[in-house]
Amino acid sequence: MPALCHNQLESPLNRRQALARCGAGFGSLALTSLLHEARATTSAEKKPHFEPRAKRVIFVFLHGGPSQVDTFDYKPSLQRDHGKPLPFPKPRIVSAKTGNLLASPFEFRRHGQSGAMVSSLFPEIAATMDDLCLVRSMHCSNSRHGGALLELHTGSDTFVRPSAGSWINYGLGTENDNLPGFITVDPTSGHGGANAWSSSFLPARYQGTVIRRKNGKPRIPFIENAHVPLERQRLELEFLTRLNRDALTRPDAELESRIESFELAFQMQMEVPQVQDLANEPAHIQRLYGMDQGKSKPFAESCVLARRYSEAGVRFVQITHRYWDDHGKIKEGHGKRAIEIDRPIAGLIKDLKQRGLLEDTLVVVGGEFGRTPVSQGSGRDHNPHGFSYLLAGGGIQPGLQYGQTDEYGFYAVENKVHFHDLHATMLHLLGFDHTKLTHRFGGRDFRLTDVHGRVVADLLG
Repeated sequence: MPALCHNQLESPLNRRQALARCGAGFGSLALTSLLHEARATTSAEKKPHFEPRAKRVIFVFLHGGPSQVDTFDYKPSLQRDHGKPLPFPKPRIVSAKTGNLLASPFEFRRHGQSGAMVSSLFPEIAATMDDLCLVRSMHCSNSRHGGALLELHTGSDTFVRPSAGSWINYGLGTENDNLPGFITVDPTSGHGGANAWSSSFLPARYQGTVIRRKNGKPRIPFIENAHVPLERQRLELEFLTRLNRDALTRPDAELESRIESFELAFQMQMEVPQVQDLANEPAHIQRLYGMDQGKSKPFAESCVLARRYSEAGVRFVQITHRYWDDHGKIKEGHGKRAIEIDRPIAGLIKDLKQRGLLEDTLVVVGGEFGRTPVSQGSGRDHNPHGFSYLLAGGGIQPGLQYGQTDEYGFYAVENKVHFHDLHATMLHLLGFDHTKLTHRFGGRDFRLTDVHGRVVADLLG
């Protein structure tokens, strides 16, 4: 019988020659086996509680707090009573002193069969409203950026807790062993910083992998190593893995996560360079997202990257756009930022739909709070009491307009949806009972929604 490395142009090899020539191959096989064994229980074996409607999430975070009364929550009374005092009490706790009612400087029109009112800020998104669910009754508990941002991302505005992406990664694992289960593109470094994408007391392998801009392009840094050949890296990793495994005399979550981080970093080299190479996107897709336009190009690249990573198997992708904190000059500030995101977000929805990905990809668009209908100079203050969110795909009912704020857009008053409810609904669509996706730490079971949250069944299609 011919030897394993037999070449038909040469004489048959003896056993010693075959082993000598194939030794590197055996090492690669051993490493592959080790990597598969280490990651088996973190991906393929994880199962949701019931049949999911969504397989993955794309969260478009508008950092700073977009104004609901200037975007998706039209208020005729606000336009009519411009300059008059608010006819009911303002919140007891506010960020700063505010004045009288401030009319929106933007024109609103109805769009689509749903008839949703959308301001002139978003002509491209307006054309997709029949694919979107508009929630006008969001609210949260904190009027400060840091607390509200953490409440949105982690479910708590007072304690360090795992982020929503980490919980989803923990529950489902990745669909692609060559990629992380949770990626965050250009996250803010302030207002919570790394706590917004950390795994906290969950094992470290479930934290977000950060993509920053390098040379103007969004990419995972240091993923391509031009100095050390791949084969040498493979041998070094195999040796390191064996040393670490030998040190595991008892269960050690920190060391296990460290081992897996090295393994994942090596495996990412096989796939990440291709996924984050946006140059091969066809011209019509670049136009669809606005990559061909200077003002929208940076965020368009983030949106395309979100689609590519989701398509490749990443469970939770977050992309961040900032900074919507317009305390002054709401017309100029929101006008500038809307141009940057309007076509990219609409392009993302259209592209996911035409690829058949929207039906099992949940898209969430919104900020950490909204803004007041009363003035702060020519702008608006923070408002956690009533604001708008866009949802799409993944089992969400398209074309739905859900919830209401009061006649001026200050407080959510009908079918209120808290961030805890958003998290519970998100987990439900991914196949989880939010009360049962838990992790024991410090003597008790924790969950994303803590002791709160309800699934908003009316949002489901």
